[in-house]
Amino acid sequence: MNKELIIDVNQSEVVIALLEDKRLVELNKDKSGKSYAVGDVYFGRVKKIIPGLNAAFIDVGYEKDAFLHYLDLGSQILSLNKFIKLSTSGKQPIVSIESFHNEKDIEKTGKISNILTVNQQILIQVAKEPISTKGPRVSADLSLPGRYMVLVPFSDKVSISQKIKNPEERNRLKRLALSIKPKNFGLIVRTVAENKMVAELDADLIELQKKWNSINTILPTAKAPQKIVGELNRTSTIIRDLLNESFNNIHVNDVRLFEEIKNYIRTISPDQQDIVKLYKGKTPFFEHFGIEKQIKTSFGKNVSFKGGAYLIIEHTEALHVIDVNSGHRTNSDNNQEQNALDVNIEAAAEVARQLTSKQLKNVRFVMEQAKLKQA
Repeated sequence: MNKELIIDVNQSEVVIALLEDKRLVELNKDKSGKSYAVGDVYFGRVKKIIPGLNAAFIDVGYEKDAFLHYLDLGSQILSLNKFIKLSTSGKQPIVSIESFHNEKDIEKTGKISNILTVNQQILIQVAKEPISTKGPRVSADLSLPGRYMVLVPFSDKVSISQKIKNPEERNRLKRLALSIKPKNFGLIVRTVAENKMVAELDADLIELQKKWNSINTILPTAKAPQKIVGELNRTSTIIRDLLNESFNNIHVNDVRLFEEIKNYIRTISPDQQDIVKLYKGKTPFFEHFGIEKQIKTSFGKNVSFKGGAYLIIEHTEALHVIDVNSGHRTNSDNNQEQNALDVNIEAAAEVARQLTSKQLKNVRFVMEQAKLKQA
């Protein structure tokens, strides 16, 4: 499969389109200068504890305080609190987590008032960006995602992505992860780590440890509220998560971002740095790659697909209705039932694509032209 990433940069945002065999399958927008993004780590201060919600509001410097629920504290919150206290005490410049003695896990049914106090300083991570009149939702269960693994401080667990089904591969990855896992860190092995060698996993782990060390270095002198470390921007995140040997091209129309992406790929996959290409054409960027037309189609009422069949998508207050029509499609070699089956098979793929682009919920399918006769 031919995969391409098209990155359109303008003054207010970066629009990222993922193409598979020239078809638009994912569209993302990354606002320029966006703060309080998912994954960002902040040093905050407990502003208020609400026993009735079993939650606390945390001052992270945003106009609205962040929301932290008891269930988002993480089982090792006592260890995190102890680590912060030692790091900010001034008695030692940097506390090594490898020699740190973890506290017991907290109970799942406990009370947040027994864990946190007003004005207490706490290290948290943005789990949901602020929207409307609400501040960000945060978690104290820290995790640092890399390309192949996720590093979890104050844990010793190793887990493998459920999407890796082969038992032998799961066991192999677990053995490798256990052999390189630093003390007092847990590891979650991601799906893209399947069939990767220990050197690649180790290189990813080294980068994650550098990220934790940067947090550890800043913490002793941090003053709440303060941003400690930011997550990768959406562009780099997509590249980190999706980049593989089937990626053929990454086109970008901004010189600065072109250099950033090329340098990033040089770090994670040196052999693929040449797939990054700077667009210098005069035709509008997305129009040149046929993306603009596909975007308009995705958000329209009528959606045609190969062979003459089409969908009609009606939006009501409670649900979306999708009607599959065969249109002018006929095949003299097949009977009516076979034609109906072929249309519906094609429609199933297109409906999935439309659902992804529209992010629909509560969908009801109305198949008026034909019903599937075979699985």
